[in-house]
This record gives sequence, structure tokens and C-alpha cells, in this order.
Amino acid sequence: MKTVIVTGGAGFIGSAVVRQLVEETNLRVVNVDALTYAANLDSLGPARNSPRHVFEHVDVCDRDELERVFREHRPAAVLHLAAQTHVDRSIKDPGVFVASNVDGTLNVLEASRRHWERLDAEGRSGFRLLHVSTDEVYGDLGRDRPAMAEGAPYAPSSPYAASKAAADHLVRAWSRTFDLPVVIAVCCNNYGPCQHPEKLIPLVVLNAVEGKPLPLYGTGENVRDWLFVEDHARALRMLLEAGRPGQTYHVAAHEERTNLEVVTEICMLLDELAPREAGRHTELIRFVADRPGHDFRYDLDDSRMRDEIGWRPRETFRSGLRKTVRWYLDHPEWVQAVRNAEYRRWMAAQYQDGEAGG
Repeated sequence: MKTVIVTGGAGFIGSAVVRQLVEETNLRVVNVDALTYAANLDSLGPARNSPRHVFEHVDVCDRDELERVFREHRPAAVLHLAAQTHVDRSIKDPGVFVASNVDGTLNVLEASRRHWERLDAEGRSGFRLLHVSTDEVYGDLGRDRPAMAEGAPYAPSSPYAASKAAADHLVRAWSRTFDLPVVIAVCCNNYGPCQHPEKLIPLVVLNAVEGKPLPLYGTGENVRDWLFVEDHARALRMLLEAGRPGQTYHVAAHEERTNLEVVTEICMLLDELAPREAGRHTELIRFVADRPGHDFRYDLDDSRMRDEIGWRPRETFRSGLRKTVRWYLDHPEWVQAVRNAEYRRWMAAQYQDGEAGG
């Protein structure tokens, strides 16, 4: 039975990857996660207790423990998703993001390289390290510019984006210098079940249900492309099998929306699924001061992913959003556990009266 290591496997995207690997393949999955505030083993569902799921409570910043995991489990492949991802938090504390996203990626690269060099010829030829990045590394695209192609110059705006850009450069350097068989996946905004409620969509859903204001940064006109998390997880699985070493693939949904459009669609769904006693949910929308360095738009040219790998998203934004809103309404226990004391402290420190922007 082949073993795959998933770093950050208790996080939002990582847990979706682990669930799919356990439920839809015969692989043995070693889930490496530090269990920071945004991670939750309950997000794994039944996969958590599968005999083919092994949890290692390890921080990728701990080089010795990471090396132990590789020696003990001898993976045939690695999916590297462990990262700090919230832009607002990166503005407050950039050092945490450099440590996790840069130093942590360095440790994953070195553990992978040493493990790969110990394999026999067949194992070396089949080994893959799939590194997951973000469209934010390219910086602000502007309103009318064409989508970014692979190889476009990096111009990160936030400490988060800069830390991910640095990680990407390390991965490419290990490919070039050491011939480590790596594949990079650059993805647009994800949404779906089990996303931490500091992010736009779950925050708006939960605030609206509780009758709280729905604050939006600036004018709400910032544009993002939105991909359902299960579609992203399936794309990563396909890249693990068919992605060419040394290559970068863009994963996009072509579902661009302004933040105001996203929030409005959520409000319309909640008017249907959880109506207010009086009025519509859009009446709760409030515009607040923009955050520093807020990029206006991202967009990725994913023709290589679609033509070479044959991947297509199964969910439209409308169908995926309905599933997402329904999930948060149906899982109050998960929500209550995640909105813990740390979450409340962060919200109180970052936003007045527990509010947040998009």
C-alpha cells in the first residue's frame, strides 16, 4: 500500500484532500499538522478514524520531527499544504507567516530530498512533491488585464503573499539544483464546508444568521475567482498522478465575483434558507475602511491544467455556495468549537464589535 504525506491535512483545503484520498483511493494517508487555530481534526469526518489515515501532530517548522515522519512512513508522494493563510493576520504578525510558509517549506523540501535520495531507482522515478500556492503571489491584476499565465512575474502585496512567493521560489530552486521531482499548483480563492470563520464567506454566513453587521472592505468591488474546495482537492489528486515534474499548473474556476456580489448572493440564499423575522439580510451590509495593500483583482489562465490534465470544476459558484451555506447552517457544533476563545480574542483585537471585512 503506497503512502502519501499531506502537510496541513487538518486545515480547510488539506482536510478536503485527506477526505478524498481516504474515501476514493487505496492510499495510506499520513496527515502532518501542527493543529494551529485554523486546523480541526473534526473536519476530516469519517476519514479521521479510517485505518488508512495516520495523524502525526507535527509542525513543519520542527525539522527533526519532520525527518522522523519521513523515515518512519517512507512516502511515495507528498502534498504540501501546511501554511498560514489569512492576509489580515499576516499584516498584524508577519514573522509567523515567514516561519511557517518559508522555513516550513524549506524543511519539507529538505526532508523530501533526503528521503528521495534514499529510495531505489523505481521509487525515485515515481516520487512527487506537490506544493500548493496561491494566485496572490502575482499581485494586483487590475480591472481589465488578461489572466495571469504560468511564469508571469511575481509581485506580492501582503506579507502572506510574499511568504508564499518565497516558498514557491524555494521549491523551484530545489527542482533546478537537486532535480527533486516537484509540481506546483497555484490556485484561486477557495470556499466550502469547514473553512475557518475568519474568512469572508463563512464569516458573512454566521454574522448574518446572528443578525450582526456584514462589513465589506472599501467599496466591496474587489474581484476574486471562487473555486469550491472539493473541486480543488480533486485537481490536486489529478496533479499528483499526472503533473509533470518541474511544471507549474494554475487551478481556476472562472467564477469571478466582486466581494459585494458574493455577500449579496449569500444574503439571497439566507433569505430563502434562514429568513430574518423582519427585512432582508442585505440590510446588514456595511462598508468599512479598506485594509492596507488590498489587491483589486486576481485571475489565472488555467488552460494548461484543463488541456494537459483534463480537469474541470464540477460545481458552479451558485451550486457550491448553496452547499456551503447549507453546511454551516447544519453544523452548529463545528462552528461553536471553532469560534473559541482564541477566535474571539482575534476578532476583538482586529475589528470593533467583532466585525470583519471581506
